[in-house]
Amino acid sequence: MKIDLHIHTTASDGRATPTEIVRRASELGMKAIAITDHDSVEGIEEALAEARKFPKLLVIPGVELGAEVPHGERHILGYYVDHYSTEFCHKLEMLRNARATRGQKMISKLKNYGVVLNWDHVVNIAAGASIGRPHIAQALLERGYISSLQEAFNKYIGDNGPCYVVREKLGAIETVELIAKTGGLPVLAHPAETKKLNAVIEELKPAGLIGMEVYYKGYGKETRKRLMNLANKHGLVSCGGSDYHGFEDSGNEIGNCDVPQETIDHLIALQKDRHSKGGS
Repeated sequence: MKIDLHIHTTASDGRATPTEIVRRASELGMKAIAITDHDSVEGIEEALAEARKFPKLLVIPGVELGAEVPHGERHILGYYVDHYSTEFCHKLEMLRNARATRGQKMISKLKNYGVVLNWDHVVNIAAGASIGRPHIAQALLERGYISSLQEAFNKYIGDNGPCYVVREKLGAIETVELIAKTGGLPVLAHPAETKKLNAVIEELKPAGLIGMEVYYKGYGKETRKRLMNLANKHGLVSCGGSDYHGFEDSGNEIGNCDVPQETIDHLIALQKDRHSKGGS
C-alpha cells in the first residue's frame, strides 16, 4: 500500500485538480495521501468530497508554507490543518498575495533579458490558484522562450537565476507556530540540503515541529538513513512524499517514495491526541 504525503494540485502550482489526484491515487491502490498546496487550502474540500467515493483511501488535509531564513527559504508542511479557520485562511491569503507581487517583479526582470510576458497570461494559467514560478515557466513555454519547463528554472527563475525574486514570507519559527496553532502537525520538508540541519531541528522543535521528510523523491539509501537517524535522535516522525506537481517533463509520479505505514499511524495518533486536548 503506497503512501504519499506531499502532493500539489491546481489549487497552487500543480497540473492535476484535487479530484484528479484522489482518483489517480485510488487507481494506484494507495493507502493515504496528503494534499499540500503552497500557501493554499482551497483544494482540500474538493479532495475530501471526492475521497468519500473511495473509503479505502485516506486523504489528509495539508499545506506547504515557505518560511524566510537567512540566504533563502525553508519549507514547512502542515498536516491536519484546520482549513476552515478564518485566521489561518487570512494568513494564507496574505502569503498568496506576496506570491503574486513576486511574480510581477520576476516578469519585470525578464524584460531585461528580452523576454516579454503578459501578467494576465500568467494569471489565466494559474486559473485562480496560488501563483507560483511554475505558472511563469508555463507562460515562457507557451510563448516559445524555452523548450521545457525545467529550462525556465535553469535559465531564468531558479533560486540562483538572474530573474529570481525573493518573496515576503513568515519566519521559520512563526510558520511552525502558525500550523500548530490551527491544530496542524508541522513537518520539515525536503531537509537533506539544509545546512546545519541538527541546529534547525533544535530551533523548530520547541515551536511545535513533529516530523521531517525522510522518504523524499530522489533521496538515496544513505540520505534516508542519515535523515532517519536524525529524526529518531530528536523524536520526530519520519515522513515523506513525491512533491508531485504533475508536469510531464519531471518524470515524477504519485507514491514514488517508500513511506511506511508507521508514519501514518504516528500522524493519526498525534492528530487524535491534539484533537482530544483541544476539546477538553
